[in-house]
Amino acid sequence: MVKKMIISSENEEFMRKIIELSGEIVTMCDQCGTCSGGCPMVGEMDITPSQLMRLAQLGVSDVLDSRTIWVCASCFTCTVRCPRGLDVSKVAEAMRQIILRQAIDRIDIRAIPKEELEKLPQIAMVSACRKFTS
Repeated sequence: MVKKMIISSENEEFMRKIIELSGEIVTMCDQCGTCSGGCPMVGEMDITPSQLMRLAQLGVSDVLDSRTIWVCASCFTCTVRCPRGLDVSKVAEAMRQIILRQAIDRIDIRAIPKEELEKLPQIAMVSACRKFTS
C-alpha cells in the first residue's frame, strides 16, 4: 500500500524557508543521486544527501532531527557533481540555521574538560562553535 502525502501549508512554509536561507531552489533537484554517490561522509549519515533534498522538496520538517545535517562536511563534492548545479551543503546549512536560530546548541563548550580544551587546536574550536552553537 502506497502512502499518499498531502503537502500542507506548514510543509510549503518549511520548504520556502529552506529556499530562502540556502538560496537553492530545492525543487530543481531531480533525484539523480549523484550527490549521494560522491559524498565522502555518506557512510556516517542516517539519510543520504539525495534523501535530504527530497525531504526539503516535500517540506518535511522532521528532517531537522537527522544526523545528516550535522555530519555534512561542506566539502562541495555534491555541488561540483550535481548536473543541476545545486549545493546540498547550503541546504544542510540552512537546516542547521533553523535549529540554531531557536537557540538550541548541538555542543556545550562549557562541558569540555579544561585539559581537552588546552589540547584542541583553536581552529577546531572556532569551527565547532560556528557550526554547532547559536
